[in-house]
Amino acid sequence: MASSGGCTLWNILSVSFTALQTSGLVVTVKESTIEVVRGDFVILPCSFFTSSPLSRLNIIWTLAPFSSPYSPIQVIVFDHGQIIEDPSLIGRVAFTAIPLSGDIMVNDTRVSDAGVYRCMVNNPPETADPGIGELVLRVLVAPSLPACEWEGEMAAGGSVTLSCSVAEGIPTPDIHWDKLNPEEISLPINMEDDLSGSVQIVNVSSQTSGLYRCSASNVLGTENCYVNLSVYSALAGNSSGILQGVLLTLSMALMLLALLLLSLWLHRTGQDGRWKTSEEEEEEEGYNEIRYTPSLIKRSFV
Repeated sequence: MASSGGCTLWNILSVSFTALQTSGLVVTVKESTIEVVRGDFVILPCSFFTSSPLSRLNIIWTLAPFSSPYSPIQVIVFDHGQIIEDPSLIGRVAFTAIPLSGDIMVNDTRVSDAGVYRCMVNNPPETADPGIGELVLRVLVAPSLPACEWEGEMAAGGSVTLSCSVAEGIPTPDIHWDKLNPEEISLPINMEDDLSGSVQIVNVSSQTSGLYRCSASNVLGTENCYVNLSVYSALAGNSSGILQGVLLTLSMALMLLALLLLSLWLHRTGQDGRWKTSEEEEEEEGYNEIRYTPSLIKRSFV
């Protein structure tokens, strides 16, 4: 019975070993998606199991970028003890524990590093089909400082459009507009595209005046920009023109009054001159009459 049991155990171990030998190369990737902040380093895992010696081990990492998924590039290769890096990644990519694992490290990560990575392992004389592991790398980027602008008519009754845009951010930033004083109020926003949004304010009034904030947020943080609006009254805007009109009217009235007074003065002066001439003529006539008095004529006959 014991002998029979021993044979049975031996048979099980023999079958298990045979299955292990014929199971071929196995590649395992621990994580299907990995995220890294732009500028940091990241380790991309690729574990493998093989029952054959590693003298002919071959590992190839490729990347299908999100920007061009149908044009994969070769990132790094380990082939018969030699390591070959893509020229664009020299100094930024390396194996971490070759030949015991196929893990690689990518440092100084860039947005162009994001995409689908494939780890292909081949170790002859095992099965000709390489083991393949696949994972997705996402490179996160904080929102850039948004740019705030406004355009429109700031007179009461006019309309104003507030615009806000960011140059970059991964994941795509959420954009919000708020009025900060006298109390914080969230404003409805019209998204023109993924990275810009605007708010339209119609029939503005003095209550529209205040400080407005545009916020761009994602998992890495929030950036803000501000616009300060000052709405003026249309009547206040026209008061200067009305005042100028009143001053012009007063000036013309004063000029007319001055001309009238001058005319009266000249007229009076002219009459005084005529009165004086008449009096002088009368005096001269009187003088002539005195010079030819009858007494003188009488004296001439004596």
